[in-house]
Amino acid sequence: MYPRRASKAIHIGLVQIGGNAPISVQSMTKTDTRDAGATIRQIKELEECGCEIIRVAVPDSEAASSLSTIKRGIRIPLIADIHFDHRLALEALAAGVDGLRLNPGNISDAGKVAEVVKAAKERQVPIRIGVNAGSLPHTPASEQTIPQQMVTAAMHHIKLLEDLDFDLIKVSLKAFDVPTTIEAYKVISSLIPYPLHLGITEAGTPRAGVIRSAAGIGTLLFLGLGDTIRVSLTTAPHEEVSAGYDILKSLGMRQHGPVLVSCPTCGRCEVDVIAIAAQVEQMLQKISKPLRVAVMGCVVNGPGEAKDADIGIACGKGKAVLFKKGEQVAVIAEHEILARLMCEIEDMQT
Repeated sequence: MYPRRASKAIHIGLVQIGGNAPISVQSMTKTDTRDAGATIRQIKELEECGCEIIRVAVPDSEAASSLSTIKRGIRIPLIADIHFDHRLALEALAAGVDGLRLNPGNISDAGKVAEVVKAAKERQVPIRIGVNAGSLPHTPASEQTIPQQMVTAAMHHIKLLEDLDFDLIKVSLKAFDVPTTIEAYKVISSLIPYPLHLGITEAGTPRAGVIRSAAGIGTLLFLGLGDTIRVSLTTAPHEEVSAGYDILKSLGMRQHGPVLVSCPTCGRCEVDVIAIAAQVEQMLQKISKPLRVAVMGCVVNGPGEAKDADIGIACGKGKAVLFKKGEQVAVIAEHEILARLMCEIEDMQT
């Protein structure tokens, strides 16, 4: 693991981004922002699963007018996602949002940006310069690569803000293509002091999208880059949050809820480990305490992995050995494995 890049600390509401703060996990609502009630309900569900910052789309004034209601109904910081019309950013700031995301690809007029920056500066609200490979500013034919074009767009917008004496800045450079994203972040990380928001944009459905996001976000985090992340998936946003924490847990960077260690199974298994592991994974979603839970299927690695876990089972024919903190505590009949294991895990929460 490379040393973490030093970055300027900013605050989105009460959440610090950058500096020595933990890497935060974000998501974005999938509701119509104009429906404040539905949006608040979804955000509350995200709060319960550990989402630390939430972003909402603001496509028009009606959506902007809902922001103050949404803000009053939630606990976590609220970011307004603004495209095309800078006036929506002004309305969002007046509604009390904690952060803005502006896209240099569709809001680039210096005068309009200056209006937004003036209002954000008065309220001390940070702005994320969010560059996407799919919506880069229109420029004459260039010999620059896509990563270079992304960095150029970001740096141009950063200069606009800096020239207005504004430095509450966060930057993202996202693409669907993982190597493009990694290269863009590597280049800009040496040019600016500001915190970086990581993501692979339009990553896809859960199966492929999680893999693509883990490859991109995980690589950047391993290189010491990144201060906050969002896993963008075509699914319910709580799955984005879970995937984000799983990436951080895999790198040993955050602890949030249990980690499940389970064997891939093979011809040595004599119980249905696949079914047991799937049920345990589902039930662990209700557990908040960081625990290492092992579900192992045979005598090759089973006892060792189960002993190394906070709690685990090593299965054999029609039974399983239960381990807690490295000690064997019981032998359980196959039909009792799931109930006994979850009962023990729940006891460990107290």
